[in-house]
Formats: sequence, structure tokens, C-alpha cells
Amino acid sequence: MVNGPVRVRFCPSPTGNPHVGLVRTALFNWAFARHHGGTFVFRIEDTDAARDSEESYGQLLDSLRWLGFTWDEGPEVGGPHAPYRQSQRMDVYADVAKKLQDGGYAYHCYCTTEELDQRREAARAAGRPSGYDGQCRDLTDAQKAAYEEEGRPSIVRFRMPDEAITFTDLVRGELTFTPENVPDFGILRANGAPLYTLVNPVDDALMEITHVLRGEDLLSSTPRQIALYKALIELGVAKGIPEFGHLPYVMGEGNKKLSKRDPESSLNLYRERGFLPEGLLNYLSLLGWSFSKDQDIFSIEEMVAKFDIPDVNANPARFDLKKCEAINADHIRRLDPKAFADACAPWLRAPHANWAPEDFDADAWDRIAPHAQTRVTVLSDITANVDFLFLKSPVEDQASWDKAMKGEPAALLTTAREKLDAADWSDPESLKQAVLTAGEAHGLKLGKAQAPVRVAVTGRTVGLPLFESLEILGKERSLERIDAALAKLSA
Repeated sequence: MVNGPVRVRFCPSPTGNPHVGLVRTALFNWAFARHHGGTFVFRIEDTDAARDSEESYGQLLDSLRWLGFTWDEGPEVGGPHAPYRQSQRMDVYADVAKKLQDGGYAYHCYCTTEELDQRREAARAAGRPSGYDGQCRDLTDAQKAAYEEEGRPSIVRFRMPDEAITFTDLVRGELTFTPENVPDFGILRANGAPLYTLVNPVDDALMEITHVLRGEDLLSSTPRQIALYKALIELGVAKGIPEFGHLPYVMGEGNKKLSKRDPESSLNLYRERGFLPEGLLNYLSLLGWSFSKDQDIFSIEEMVAKFDIPDVNANPARFDLKKCEAINADHIRRLDPKAFADACAPWLRAPHANWAPEDFDADAWDRIAPHAQTRVTVLSDITANVDFLFLKSPVEDQASWDKAMKGEPAALLTTAREKLDAADWSDPESLKQAVLTAGEAHGLKLGKAQAPVRVAVTGRTVGLPLFESLEILGKERSLERIDAALAKLSA
């Protein structure tokens, strides 16, 4: 149950190409905000200078726009809690870190990496939790001074409470974490740079985020953040603790978590192949949520009207590329014919098109587009499906040729040419009857009879409806291609 205004955030790091799991997280946050009439905050977590890049930052913004997401606060939009890039908020984190130390909620830790590793190994050997053991929790002033005199670098750790932390996850129900499993954690590096464990909850607090919806991999950090929120409330920095909902893993092949290394994880792959944003988002919404038992295809508007986080399934969701493609194909069929023709435009010109720009026939495209719309799975399929219309001769595909030209193809093609020459080329049904009659003359059914004709005219064994394609290509060009195939067979 949602009480009061909803404020959610999507806060990716600008590293590498956007990942479909990241898009699923953005989608669930955006849909939740829109469903409840709330605010969608877009925030950039770019405090890791070694990995973050402006190129990735630009890709993130471009990807969200392509997907149709709009944000109410964030980069290029602004808002009452600007700036929305963490690299521009360092003074905020330094101020909060000082307040935490002054209030006794955080302390300097002088343990070296080697000392930590040795103690962790000893704890594992003894069967104890191997997290930080609190060695520097209660150092005396003299001990601190000695370490400082020695020149030891120190990080700043947050002091976790010595009691269990229980919260109700919106997806998983009530969860409890015991103190031994949630040790004190670092919030500042030795050079003073803030860590994710500090900046993320501080920004959520200052931006008054009400619901944190994120991946299951961040579940273990939640008790730390809740403890930090309580400290921030006592310091007057935060007003409350947001509700948490941890979204299920997206699994790839072999039931392993889909990673950036998996080819199907890259959002750019789907853009390049010509997925519709509506189709891709429809599929991604099904990774952990369902519209209804008997409906998988729906619009984004329909999703927003029904979506709520308590309906998300906690079980891992498997990414199925074939189902994703099938759902995208359904969305292509739903397009208005003109919208489909316009959407195909990038794949009808260089670098995708394999014909000269001057050979493109807009009238032929307008006539073939309705037939193509019922056949393609992704928009990039259109190039190979219609190239026969714009190439001077059909594409040479030896595998298709060998598959179609079996038996006595020359005799069949000769008869088919005669029948087609006498047919009515303004009527695809007349062209179909011509090929059917030719096939019967050679003891072949239509399917077998039309294969050599299709390859002769289009260069491929599969494609758009043959007889409509012949009619649009025209009698002269179609018969010329059959003649060329006969010449090739005789040679």
C-alpha cells in the first residue's frame, strides 16, 4: 500500500553499454512512478573516475530517450535537488561524512589490507563470519595518535548497531539480518573519496526518495543503508527511511545471471537489429512480472495502468531471446502501416541497404510495405526482404540456389515463364495460377513449383509473398530474371 507521494530513482553508473537488466530496473521504477502519479528521478552515479566516461553518460541519456522514458528530475531537466550527477556533489558527501564522525556514527580505521586479510582467513578457519571484526572501533586517542605518527592511512567506517535489522521488502516480505552478518563498512576511502555505501543513501535521503527498487544483487547492502538512514535521521539529514523492493535476477544461458559479457545483454544489440522500444519493454516487463495469465502482449500505457511492485515475483527470470523476438514481431504488426514504413527508413539506406540510393523506388516500397509488415520479426529484416526490388539483379546466394534448383528446374522454369508471360500481371492471383499450372505440368505442387521461381527472381528461398512480389517488381524485370536463371542452368 502506497501512502503519500511516490518518489523513485534510477541511478546507473556511466560505464560501458547499457544492459537490458539495467533497462528492466529503469522500466519498473518508471512504471511504478507513473502508476502512482509520482516522481521519477534520474541520477548519475559517476564517482568512479577510472571506469566512468562521458561517452557512456551520453549513451545512457540517448537510450532512455529511445525507450520513451521521461524523467521528472535529473540531467538536462534539473529539479529542486540538483545537481543530479554525483561527481558534482562531493562537498555534500564530505559534509555528511564529517557529521557522522562528529556524532560518533563513524570512525577512522587504520587496519592495513594485509592485516584484514590475515584476520579474515583466521575467522574463516575458525568457522566465524569473515567480515570486518571491529578492530578500530574503540581506539583510544593515544592509539589513534600512534597510528597517525606512524603514517598509516585510514578509511572511515560506519559503526553498525549491535542488534538485528528487520525490514519488509516489497517483493520478498520480511527479512532479518543479524549483527554478525553485517559488520561495520567503509564510507570514505583513505584519500577521502566517498564510497557507494555513503553516496547512494545520502542522495536518496536528500532527494526524499520514498521507494528504492533495485536488483537482488544489492539486497545484502540494505541493512547497512537502513542503519545509515537511522543515523542520518538523528542528525537531521534525512526525514525517513524509504521502502525497499529487490527485483529478481535476470538469468541467461545455463541459469547463470545475465552479465554484460553475454551478447544478448547489450541494449545496443536490440537497437541495431531494429527492435521497437514498445516490443522490447513489453518483453522486459515480463521478467519478474505478468500482465495477466492469458495476455503477454500489451502497450506501455496498459502496463502502467496495472503495474505495482507487490505483484513482482521474487523468483529469477530467464531471458528468452526467441520470445523477445516474437513479442517484438507482434508489436510490429500492431503499427499503423505508415508508422511501420517510417520506422523501416533507416534500414532502406546506407549502410544497411545493399542497393544504390538512386535505385530505391519509393512507390514500390509503399506497395510492398504492407506485405513486409506481416513477415518481419525485427525492422532490420526488411533490408534482405525487399532488396530484390531495388537491385539490378537478385542477390547471389549459392545455398538458396542449390536448395531450390533440384530435379529438372530448367524445364519447370521454362513452363512457368510461358504461363507467366500469358498471365494478368495486375492480379497476383493470376500469377499464382500460372505457377500452379506450370507445376502441375511437371507433377509438382505449388510449394515445390514456386521455389525455383522465387530464387530466380528474389535470390532467396524465403521472403515476402511471392506473387505480390512479382506483381510489384513487374513483368519485364521478373521475366528477365527467369531468363537469366535459365541461362545459368544451361551453362
